Amino acid sequence: MNSLNLKQIKRELKIDARGLNIPSGSAEIFIDRTLETVSQKFKDRAFVTEKDLKNTIAKELSKYHKDFAYVYKNRDKII
Repeated sequence: MNSLNLKQIKRELKIDARGLNIPSGSAEIFIDRTLETVSQKFKDRAFVTEKDLKNTIAKELSKYHKDFAYVYKNRDKII
């Protein structure tokens, strides 16, 4: 995974966190820990599908905040 994708994902996650009224300090910790774990998980893979990435991020986020994970996983879908 390149850093450009991580920057974009981090920006999207911050927007989602703001929408859920998660305090910015907590959101930053959740996002950083999640992206660090995801980066480590996929570092040896040459190809990562968007679905795998999204599911892994949602799974990691659910450890910290269930609603945050739900919003991220269902982003761009009509709810």
